[in-house]
Amino acid sequence: MYTQPATVLSAQPSTDFVETPYIRDLTDRALDYIRAGFPIHFSGPAGVGKTTLALHVAAQLGRPSVLVCGDHEFGSSDLVGGLLGYHKKYLKDNYIRSVLKTDESMTSQWVDNRLTTACQHGLTLIYDEFTRSRPEANNVLLSILAEGLLPLPTARGGENYLKVHPDFTAILTSNPEEYAGVYKSQDALRDRMVTLELGNFDEETEVAITRAKSRLSLEDSRYIVSLVRKVREAQPKNKLTPTIRACIVLGKILSLKGGTALYVNNGFKQICLDVLMPEVTGKDRKRVSQVIDEALAATFQAEVSYV
Repeated sequence: MYTQPATVLSAQPSTDFVETPYIRDLTDRALDYIRAGFPIHFSGPAGVGKTTLALHVAAQLGRPSVLVCGDHEFGSSDLVGGLLGYHKKYLKDNYIRSVLKTDESMTSQWVDNRLTTACQHGLTLIYDEFTRSRPEANNVLLSILAEGLLPLPTARGGENYLKVHPDFTAILTSNPEEYAGVYKSQDALRDRMVTLELGNFDEETEVAITRAKSRLSLEDSRYIVSLVRKVREAQPKNKLTPTIRACIVLGKILSLKGGTALYVNNGFKQICLDVLMPEVTGKDRKRVSQVIDEALAATFQAEVSYV
C-alpha cells in the first residue's frame, strides 16, 4: 500500500457563482469537450477568471478534484510522487536476561502525489498556471493525455505503468507567454488539449459579477463597469489593463462608503487612480487620468456636492 497525500477536493457548485449567457456558453463548450474525452485549457491574461471558471467546470462534473499550482521548482516527482521519507523498524529482544538481541532496519517510503492519485482513481485534475512549471516537469502529461498511460518510476515498485482511469479529466489554465515567470509549453502538449482563449467578459457579465461581489445597486454597478471599460479602451496595447478584479475592488470600496463616493467629491478619483493605474506610465498615465476625469464628471457626477 502506498501513502497518498490528503489533497482531494470535494468540488461543489458555488451558490454565489454568477452565470450569465456568456459564462454559460463557455461552461457548456468546456463540458462538451470533456465529455468527448478531451482535456481543456483556459488561456488568457491575469484577472479574467480562468481559475474560477476551471473550478466551476470541475464542480459541474460532480467528481472529486485535485488542485495543482504550477511552480518553476516543480519536477516530475512533484506531480507523480517520490521517495519522501523512511520507515524505520527497531526490535529489541531481551527475553533471555543474559542475551540481548536487536534488529534495526530502515526502508524508503514512496508517496503518490496528486497526478498519480487523480489518474488512479478517476479524479479531476485542475492544473492552475501549468506554464509556470518548467516544460520538462510536464512531460509526464504527454502519455497520459494521448495514450492513457502514466509511466511510473521503478522506485515505486509494482507495475511500470498505470492505466489511467476512464473518468480522469484534466483542466489546465495558463497566462500568455510574455508574462514574467511563464515558460513556453511543448507544442505536443498543447496539441493534446482543446484551448479556450479567454479575454475580458462582456459588459453584462462584468456588471453582474460586480454587483454580486460588492452588493451595490444595479445602477452603481453599471457606473463602475463603464468607468473601467473606458480606462481599458484608453490603453489597448497595455497587457495589464484593468480586468473584472478592478471592478470588484472599486465596487467594494464604493459599497464600504455607502455609495456616496459617486456623488460627492470625497477622494473617489484618487481611489480610481490607485486601482486603475498601478502599471501605467508616461503619456498613457496622463491619457488614462483624463479618461477618469471625464467619466467621473459625465457619468458619476463627482463634482456635485449635496453639502
